[in-house]
This record gives sequence, C-alpha cells and structure tokens, in this order.
Amino acid sequence: MTSSGSSLSRLITKLEITLGEQVCAALHDPDVVEIMLNADGKLFIEKISTGIVTAGRLSRSAAETVIGGVAHALGTEADIDRPIVSGELPIGGHRFEGLLPPIVTAPVFAIRRRASRLFRLDEYVLAKIMSADQADVIRAAVSMRKNIIVAGGTGSGKTTLANAIIAEIVEQAPEDRLVILEDTAEIVCAATNAVQLRTSDRVGMAQLLKSTMRLRPDRIVVGEVRDGTALTLLKAWNTGHPGGIATIHSNSARSALQRLEQLTAEASHQPMQSVIGDAVDLIVAIERTPKGRRVSDILIVKQFDGGEYQTEHHLEGRRNAA
Repeated sequence: MTSSGSSLSRLITKLEITLGEQVCAALHDPDVVEIMLNADGKLFIEKISTGIVTAGRLSRSAAETVIGGVAHALGTEADIDRPIVSGELPIGGHRFEGLLPPIVTAPVFAIRRRASRLFRLDEYVLAKIMSADQADVIRAAVSMRKNIIVAGGTGSGKTTLANAIIAEIVEQAPEDRLVILEDTAEIVCAATNAVQLRTSDRVGMAQLLKSTMRLRPDRIVVGEVRDGTALTLLKAWNTGHPGGIATIHSNSARSALQRLEQLTAEASHQPMQSVIGDAVDLIVAIERTPKGRRVSDILIVKQFDGGEYQTEHHLEGRRNAA
C-alpha cells in the first residue's frame, strides 16, 4: 500500500470510530437512504422499506465530534466562524451536511447515503412504485431516444429512478457513449463507454456542459438541473444529442415545466418555452407518500404552441390530453 493509501486508510478508520457503530452500520445498509440528527439529539434513519424511523439519540459532544471529524477528513475546519461542513465522506462517497451553533441551537447533521444497489424498472413494478404500463412507457421513450426529466421533491427518489432509467439505456443501447454531469456523485452507471464529470468550487455545471459537447456524447445525463445551465442542457438536447436524462426538483410533472422556465430565465431574458417544448419529451414525476414512493404521473410533452405546452398525461392503457 502506498503512503497516500495508508493515510487514507487511517483517515477512514478514524472517521468510522468518530461516527460510531450505529451510524456506520446504517451507512453499510443498502436499505438506508438518509441518516439525520436533529438539534435535540434525536437520530432518525430513513429506509426504503420502512420510511423514516427513530434510531435513538446522540449526545451533543458526540455530534460535535462527528462534525469535527468529518471536517478534518474533508481538509477543512468546523468552528463558530465556519459552522457549515458540507462534502462527501471518504467512506463510500456519501453526502454529508453538518451544522454547528450559532446557526443552530445544537449540532445537526444529515448523511445522504449513496446508492450501492441499482434498482431496475421491473423492481419498481414489483414494489408497486410504478405500474407495468408506466414502465413500458419509459422503456419506449428510451428506445426512441426521448429526453426524459425525472421530477420530484426532496427525498422522493429522483436519482434512484434516474439510475433505473440509465440502466435501461445501457441494456437497450450498450454501444451509446454517456456523459454524466453531477454536483455530487450519485449516478450509478454500468455503461462500458461512459464519462462522469463533477463540478468543483472552481468549475461549475456550465463549464462542464461546454466540455461535454467536445467529448462526443451520444446521450447527456445531468444529476440535477438547478440553475441557468438548464438552458445550455436543453440546447444540447436540441442539437443532435437526444435521449438524455436529468432530474429536477418539482412537486409535479406540470410544475417541472414551470421550474424549467424559472431556471432558463436565469440565463436569458427571452422566454424559452419553445426551447423547453422542443427539448423535453417525457416528464416522470415521483413522490414520497406515507405508504412509500410512487410514480404519480407521466407527462408526454409534444411542443410549445399557441402560448401553451401541448402535453398528454399518460393513463393506464391510454393517453388523456391535458
């Protein structure tokens, strides 16, 4: 083992001790989605199978140790002047967000566990998260190289569903070259010809998208569209790179179109509804309910014409004009 490898191993061991057995066990459990500590010391764990459940307590001193230990692992510090610690854990690449006083009354953190297991569309059907008919619509869209937006709220499972659709792309078109852009490493892709790009403090999504166009992509995948670079992505989809996927934070399929309008407005003073209508073909909305996640709607987008989007909501066995 090299000296750098040995140092990383020691760092991970120290961090595992800091996190404690319960949190580490949760990080190694493929059923876990998120681990959350509130200011009152209550620990919560969200699982795919059970939803959010209580998981005991963590003392204030232990929570401070966790956030401080993560800060050290990330090469930064946590104190009154730097009360936010944000980044990826060297253990598994899980996303960590930790907060200290004075912006909270007591230490708070959340760890979004990076998916280690890929769920297929058939498994979504078996779990009754989507119907067989909905899965067929998604498969057909992949086959026809349609651009797909996965829309949902926080914790709805957008990325996991996007991963399942990417797996369908890999199965149907294994020769396609995928270029994947993310802020945080969450996309799982088994393609033999794939390039995964990550933003950094100095390189944003807009720059990555410009580089993407020079990397000869067949399909462009964006982990989450969240700013004016949405316009760059839509234009790329419209200019010879169909069949892409992106996720967007939205509470419904219809509001995803409005969200795209808001994001493109950050980059252009001109209305971009026509660009959106031409670029987006399918919006798959997923939501988290008390009974678990479910695909609530599939919106087929035809174009923007006559001052409105021409769309159809997919219903079981038929399509209904919006």
